[in-house]
Amino acid sequence: MGKTLKRSAAFSALARALATGSRGGPSLGARLGALPRMIRATTRGEYDGGLRLALMTAATAYIVSPIDLLPEIPLAIFGLADDAVMVTWLAGSVLAETERFLEWEARRSSVIPGHVAS
Repeated sequence: MGKTLKRSAAFSALARALATGSRGGPSLGARLGALPRMIRATTRGEYDGGLRLALMTAATAYIVSPIDLLPEIPLAIFGLADDAVMVTWLAGSVLAETERFLEWEARRSSVIPGHVAS
């Protein structure tokens, strides 16, 4: 049940992100352009996306890897289904996480760094 919930959350995030982009939200180009900044901010410890980036990296490695949980050749359509699920999850996760990062970036730019006066 837990895996089904995570999958449905990724699918709904994908649908929501695509709909938001067409209704005045961040464009796909802005989201993809935010990826390097998000990775940089995460590696510096400024942004809390480490686990999500690790999962997205693992999903990307799984998709491009020749080693597969369900091989395509003997299992035909079933072998492609796991890759399709991973691609869909990855797309939804990237769109949702870049939107979250862009919101974080906007909030962060409105904060004036300094010390609290007592």
